[in-house]
Amino acid sequence: MSALVGLVVVSHSRALADAAVALAREMAPGELAIEVAAGLDEATFGTDAVAIAAAIGAADSGAGVVVLMDLGSAVLSAELALDLLDDPAAGERVLLCPAPLVEGLVVAAVTAAGGADRAEVAAEAARALGGKQAQLGAPPDAAAGGGPVDGPRAPAGSGADTTEFTAEFTVANAHGLHARPAARLAALARGLDGAEVRVRNVTTGSDPVPAASLAALTALGALAGHRVEVSATGPRAAAAIDAVLTLAARRFDEPDAAPAPPAPSPAPSGDGPLAASPGIGIGPKRAADPQAPVVPDEPGGDPATERARLDAALPAVAAEIRAGRDAAARELGPAEAAIFDAHLLLLDDPGLLAGARAGIDGGASAPRAWADATDRSATALEALPDPYLAARAADVRAVAAQVLRALVGSPAVAAADEGGPAAVLVAADLTPAQAAALDPERVAGVVLAAGSPTAHSAILLRARGVPAVVGAGAAVLDVPDGTVLALDGETGELAVDPQAAALAGFRDRAAARAEREAQARRHAADPAATRDGTTVLVGANVGSPADAAAAAAAGADLAGLVRTEFLFLGRAAAPDVDEQQAAYTEIAEALGGRRITVRTLDVGGDKPLPYLPLPAEANPFLGLRGIRLAAGHPGLLADQLLAAVRVAHETPVSLMFPMVAALDELVTARRALDAAIAAEGRGTPPGLQVGIMVEVPAAALKAAAFVPHVDFFSIGTNDLTQYALAAERGNPAVAALADPLDPGVLRLVDAVCRAAGERALVAVCGEAAADPVAAELLVGLGVRELSTAPPAVPGTKQGVRELDVALAAPRAAAALTADGPAAVRAVAGSDR
Repeated sequence: MSALVGLVVVSHSRALADAAVALAREMAPGELAIEVAAGLDEATFGTDAVAIAAAIGAADSGAGVVVLMDLGSAVLSAELALDLLDDPAAGERVLLCPAPLVEGLVVAAVTAAGGADRAEVAAEAARALGGKQAQLGAPPDAAAGGGPVDGPRAPAGSGADTTEFTAEFTVANAHGLHARPAARLAALARGLDGAEVRVRNVTTGSDPVPAASLAALTALGALAGHRVEVSATGPRAAAAIDAVLTLAARRFDEPDAAPAPPAPSPAPSGDGPLAASPGIGIGPKRAADPQAPVVPDEPGGDPATERARLDAALPAVAAEIRAGRDAAARELGPAEAAIFDAHLLLLDDPGLLAGARAGIDGGASAPRAWADATDRSATALEALPDPYLAARAADVRAVAAQVLRALVGSPAVAAADEGGPAAVLVAADLTPAQAAALDPERVAGVVLAAGSPTAHSAILLRARGVPAVVGAGAAVLDVPDGTVLALDGETGELAVDPQAAALAGFRDRAAARAEREAQARRHAADPAATRDGTTVLVGANVGSPADAAAAAAAGADLAGLVRTEFLFLGRAAAPDVDEQQAAYTEIAEALGGRRITVRTLDVGGDKPLPYLPLPAEANPFLGLRGIRLAAGHPGLLADQLLAAVRVAHETPVSLMFPMVAALDELVTARRALDAAIAAEGRGTPPGLQVGIMVEVPAAALKAAAFVPHVDFFSIGTNDLTQYALAAERGNPAVAALADPLDPGVLRLVDAVCRAAGERALVAVCGEAAADPVAAELLVGLGVRELSTAPPAVPGTKQGVRELDVALAAPRAAAALTADGPAAVRAVAGSDR
């Protein structure tokens, strides 16, 4: 992808510039380069030509730079900065734009993110006041772009299709086609190849304007209830009209202004507590969500000292948040760890920091000033009519409490009394951030009233070795603090204030488990075979070379899943073939030459890439992702396949295509692989295997059609479960339904194993692979590879060694006819 035009913001005020950039990034998220040269420092007004020159250099990635400025002397400083660049071509690649700073920056960001050149970016920014003038009824200033904006009616070039399609929609957004929905429409229009789209406000009788121009769209003054006509020309005009109408029907993906629905009841489906993270937990009950730290009622000291306290607490909390983010990224992938990035940004929020420092300067202590500043911000967010923005108040309060704890020395969770035993934490549910922040040394276990064994928080609890049960019901929340709880995260058993005999039983199990884990660690590198001689490979799911090293240390037989997204997310352009080859080679070397299973890129829909703009989807989990996305961007897939083929000549590689639903998708992907092998020039690598991920129920049911074309199937039980049960595991209202031991899910696994027979290996790389109860049933059905998080490898191997296929197979068969997950667990755990 070609480089994007960079932007530089020159302002007398650092706070103003930071706020304008934050607004622009909300309208144009992604990796667009926006540099700030504002103020002489954080608190002193002024502009510095040297800083501006440095910002121009940092923003220029090859496509040039557009500079936006506020007051008059900022223009002089910017002009001086061009002279300081000492580059004869600076005048050609840098444009000083006369646009208003805030409006111009927002429009420039959207236009630049769409790939426009610097002249178009500057021109669009200069028209940015048109929308405000239109809405206020002011006569449009031609320089500001208030009048009609001309544009080509059809794609340029000989033979262009000039047939015009038109349609109409009514604006349903409460505040009309304002900046956010207009930005969505502009981004969509810029991404529509083969069509030129224009819109006009029928209600006001405006002239048509290009839909790709954010400035022109806001100048339409389209309010709620206004009728807007859409016209398109070009070979894909009809499809473009459909895309715009679909976006408009979704209110341009703007949340409703209605109040958020009440929180769902945490009561489970009625099957009782569910096993979520193996281990025995015994301890006094404590609420997992501690009371907010108490702000000391004391006057502030010397302002410099109080500022130093705050400045010391912020990086300490940032380190905690990064640790949580790294844990989430390892177990869930980089995209799912985004909540931690949002919290990190709040620590650097100029408004919060300015408010806190102003309070300190006014005589408040650091805790009081921080508490007051964050409370004002959270309260203001909660008052917003937009539910999405109002919900951000919870993030502000979470970060506020974390910093307060650092300032006053309060613990992050009420895990134990001073000198007392580790506690069993009880909550309605946990966020991934809360789960990642728990200290396994001070938390004996976790009991959730709601939740699902496949939810992100449960995955993180398993990764951190914290025993847990979920779906325990609302009554557990009312258990008095201090009451002894005992839980078995492997069977789902939970005892409240158990009798002495029952408590002794839990303790005996804990001791036996500790010995079993020690034995598992001693034999981690040994192969895993059942008592009756069936070998089961135990691999690790990895998302980086560091994960691969951890997998090797844990004794993994292979990398059962390499999440290649780590190479593609969080950057401005896709990695080239050489970078991918180097990364896959590093993972293979970390594993000592063991087989690596490379899943081709699984993004799109719910995990978009900034350099691969896609239209918003009403249901991204069922949309354009995985192999479907690759089919529309063959170059992206070709590079990844070529890198994998190169590595496969040096180490065994299994290539796995995700989200396959139809045989034609696999056939097309295999043709692309054949082309990569031909391009590489050394023939088919001897150890190369090809398979698909089974996540779509239809693929499981027609697995026999895929068998002639694959060496293996890898069942992703996380996605297969939520698709089969129509229960998204991240949605607390239905997450308890998303149980991989539902008989319906097991029947899908059985269908794959029966179709594969002896002709193709069947693996499971979902979280069920690490569940001892599930593992027994999976092996009984015919699964011969289990891939887990690296820390779970030794225990999973030991569990396999304790199985007997002759016993597991009939249990698995019985599980297929059970009436629910609880009955399945009863069948599997009959002699446990």
